[in-house]
Amino acid sequence: MRRALLALCLAALPATGFAQAAWPSIRADLYAARSVEPGAGLVTLSAPDRAADDRAVPMRIEARLPFGAVITRMTLVIDENPMPVSAVVDFIEPTRAAAFDFTMRLNGPSPVRAIIEADDGRLYMAETMVKTSGLGACAAPPVTNATAALATLGQMALSADAAGAPDPDRVRLSISHPSYSGLQMDQITLLYRPARFIETLEVWADETPLFTVTGSISLSENPQIAFDRPHAAQALRVRLTDTDGAVFERRFGLGAS
Repeated sequence: MRRALLALCLAALPATGFAQAAWPSIRADLYAARSVEPGAGLVTLSAPDRAADDRAVPMRIEARLPFGAVITRMTLVIDENPMPVSAVVDFIEPTRAAAFDFTMRLNGPSPVRAIIEADDGRLYMAETMVKTSGLGACAAPPVTNATAALATLGQMALSADAAGAPDPDRVRLSISHPSYSGLQMDQITLLYRPARFIETLEVWADETPLFTVTGSISLSENPQIAFDRPHAAQALRVRLTDTDGAVFERRFGLGAS
């Protein structure tokens, strides 16, 4: 399923230009003829009007469904990126409300969309437009050299999310990973670096699986992901698998809540 999703992302390469011409094709590939409803009052997407750094653009998705409905999946789409289906969150423990922050690459100005799927199959979308500085971040050289990137590959740190204050249960996961897009040229050899990025990120609270994030080349170098952890949880366990098959796992104690 995850490999098929990645193949779908690459197959949905957007046309050049500034129009929203890519979305109908992406939508058809993802949802066929299913209706995608406006998400006003149910889902919000926050992103800067213009990216300060195309290589790490902060984005937040917040969703809250009415009582009796729960969220099963959350999808972040960046229309004009080479892999427009940029991050997918599958909730192992469906939830009525969820909020996720991601740092993403933008290859150029693009519509950005957050789509949530409810347990009854209904789809709700919020969208915004993000302008960029013209860096072409999916092809921009990495900030960290390859030797240093490999030395810290897979390291993770968990901290309280200052941006989510005063919510004491919001945490930010910082990941050391180069997120090679396959479009970046090595400035010494002038050869393209093979793609290597985060394929899945699985998260447990104590021994209960919470969610799985399926990534893409749209995740920034050394990405950060913020989310709300269960209030009573004593520990979070995180397992990262990248597209080279490397697996990294870390357990974070949370102490008394």
